[in-house]
Amino acid sequence: MFGTVQNLVIMALWIVLLGLKGFAFVECLRAPTQVFPAIGRQSKVLWLVLTGLGLLTGLVPNLTLSLFGIAGAVIALIFLFDIRPRIKSITGR
Repeated sequence: MFGTVQNLVIMALWIVLLGLKGFAFVECLRAPTQVFPAIGRQSKVLWLVLTGLGLLTGLVPNLTLSLFGIAGAVIALIFLFDIRPRIKSITGR
């Protein structure tokens, strides 16, 4: 009984974190390259690599709660809640 519930919770976490990481990667792809230096952050290439690696860790369900999976989620959250609002304030989209 407990094993089934635990597996369902881990599967739900995997789906949610995979969506979060995928959304961060797609938003990074859509952002204009010129905006990153304007907001005082690293280059678009670095953020694409970081969010892309985070997305890759999300593709393997066993890595969801590992150090790499959590680091990928943190990178996605940093992009979505720090970088993306600054990009939206400049580009207006």
